[in-house]
Amino acid sequence: MNTLNTLLLHNTDQDIARAGEILRGGGLVAIPTETVYGLAANALDGQAVAKIFKAKGRPQDNPLIVHISELSQWNALVREIPPQAMALAKSYWPGPLTIILPKSGIIPDEVSAGLDTVAVRFPSMRTTRKIIDAAGVPLAAPSANLSGSPSPTCAKHTMNDMAGRIEAVLDGGDCNFGVESTVVTLAGAVPRLLRPGAVTPEDLREVLGEVEIDEAVMGKLKEGAKAASPGMKYKHYSPKAEVTIVKSDLEAFCKMAEKIDNKETTFALCFDGEERTIPLKCVTYGREDDSLTQSHRLFTALRELDEQGAEKVYARCPSTDGVGMAVYNRLLRAAGFNVIEL
Repeated sequence: MNTLNTLLLHNTDQDIARAGEILRGGGLVAIPTETVYGLAANALDGQAVAKIFKAKGRPQDNPLIVHISELSQWNALVREIPPQAMALAKSYWPGPLTIILPKSGIIPDEVSAGLDTVAVRFPSMRTTRKIIDAAGVPLAAPSANLSGSPSPTCAKHTMNDMAGRIEAVLDGGDCNFGVESTVVTLAGAVPRLLRPGAVTPEDLREVLGEVEIDEAVMGKLKEGAKAASPGMKYKHYSPKAEVTIVKSDLEAFCKMAEKIDNKETTFALCFDGEERTIPLKCVTYGREDDSLTQSHRLFTALRELDEQGAEKVYARCPSTDGVGMAVYNRLLRAAGFNVIEL
């Protein structure tokens, strides 16, 4: 693709106005959110949205999330807002939650990947909302990484992936949560969790009652099935190294590590403090008992493994409770579903 001179913008009124101008004109801007950096385009302009797929190298059958800055903007994007959806929005918006409903006629097929539904999110980060306001349109934005690689949680990683491919990156500091939003669809008979995030299944059930968890959350999407949400279909979030998740206690993990021959390029992805015990080079991704620190660190840790020359990585398995489900879901895709149990 043609190389663009990618601007690095800052969190100032002047630069936010410039980002809005680029987006209104059909360009792409990588923007901060509370979850990860997103690669934004005017969600109502199919041609602008098509540029996202090209910049990321993203398959066209992977739907995008539309970001709004006011609850009132939701009405125009969907056919109707049922009471359940409004109750959910009032509980967790603005925040790291995406709600899928049948789409209105103004949503281009490029956004919905040809589905008759649209995913919408009202982010809590003030800078994100100011950019949407400056653009004057809702923004379609997947994570601002090259397709398949770890999502960026800071402007530096975003620039590493997107320089020369898009018009601008707006630096709004590090992301708070570090993994993408929870995605729930209300387009079927029973609410269904399609992607876990900071809003947990327990949180959803408090408002909705029954919530099914899609099989693809903890495993592979079935052959031939269509992805109803981002992050369901492909090996995703991966470093260049081959990653294997190891389900075991620390003692068994250390015994396995001792037997590894090539300790130069084999690394452990482990919890804080375990690097003193594991007989391998280590990169840590948060405390074992704290899934929020894990979610905040995971994608940065996966990028650090590449920077340090890892070729094989054995990852300590997180808990799947609460936000831990989101961490495990991302790690599982980074590992290409490669899991061993000791």
